[in-house]
Amino acid sequence: MTSIDGVVPVVPIPFCEDESIDEESLRRTVDFVAAQKMAAMCLPAYGSEFYKLSESEREQVIGIAIEVNAGRIPVITQANHGSSRIAAQLARHYESMGADLISFAIPRQFGASDGDLLRYCGRIADAVSCPVLIQDFNPGGPTIEAEFIEELHRQHANFRYAKLEEPLIADKVVRICDRIGDGVGILEGWGGYYMLEAIPAGICGIMPGVPICELLNRVYRARQMGQDDRAYDLFGSLLPFINFTLQDFELFLQVEKRLLVRRGLFAAAGCRSLSFSPSQPVTQHIDFLIAQMVRLMEREDIAPEVN
Repeated sequence: MTSIDGVVPVVPIPFCEDESIDEESLRRTVDFVAAQKMAAMCLPAYGSEFYKLSESEREQVIGIAIEVNAGRIPVITQANHGSSRIAAQLARHYESMGADLISFAIPRQFGASDGDLLRYCGRIADAVSCPVLIQDFNPGGPTIEAEFIEELHRQHANFRYAKLEEPLIADKVVRICDRIGDGVGILEGWGGYYMLEAIPAGICGIMPGVPICELLNRVYRARQMGQDDRAYDLFGSLLPFINFTLQDFELFLQVEKRLLVRRGLFAAAGCRSLSFSPSQPVTQHIDFLIAQMVRLMEREDIAPEVN
C-alpha cells in the first residue's frame, strides 16, 4: 500500500510558443521532482492546468510522468470530470497505465447533497483497486466534513487520502483524526499556506507547486521533528512569495512557471489562453520575488539552477 508522508508537488505543464505541450521541459521537471525524493508527485491537476488539456493530452502527460519517474516515487494521477461515469473510466485507465494513486476533485459548480457526493465519489473509488485521494477545493463554500470522510472510507476502503485547502484547517484535521485515526490521511493544499498549524494537528503532507518544493520540504520536516524555530523562520521567508501568488490562481501559474524557467527546468513560461497577463508593475514584483527565492535557495545551499 502506497504511503504518503511529506511534500507532494503538483507538476505544471510546460507549453511551447504555439501552446503545444513541451515534452522536453516536462521530462526535466518530472525527473527533478523524482530526484528530490519528494513524497509523491501529482498531475494533471489544477496546478497542471488540467482544465485546458484535452483528454488525450492528459493521457500524454501521465504517460511521460510514469515513464520518466520510473518507479522512484509514487505518481498520483488526477481523473477530474463532472460525470462520475467518465471520471471512473479515466481513473481505471490511469491505473492501468501504472498510476500508484488516483486523485479526483469533487465538482463544485453546482450544489449537491452529501448523499449525492457520496455516490459520486464511491463510483470512482470502486473503479480502481489502488488508493484514492479526493480533493475538495471550494473557496468560500462548504467542503467535506469528518462525518462524510468517515462514511466514505467505511464504504470504500481504498479511499485513503483527502486534500483540503481552507482556513482553520487544523480544527477539521483534528475532527477527522478523532473519528478515523490514520485511516484517511489529510493533505493540505493552497501552496502549503496552512502547514505550520496543520502539521501538529495531524496532516500527512502538503501539495504545493514545484519551484520551491525543496524549501517547503525543509519547513515540513523541521516542523514535523519539533524544530519549530527553524520551521517558523524559513517559512516566514517564503510567505511573501506564497501570499502574492495565491491572490489569483492564474497568477500562481504565471509566477510558478517563471521561476521554473529561472531554475532551468522550463524553456518558456507561457500558460494556455485564457490566462492572466501581468502588467508591468506586477511583472516587476514577480521578478523581485523570484530574486528573493533564488537568494533564499543559495542561503540554504540549494542550487537555484538545476543541472
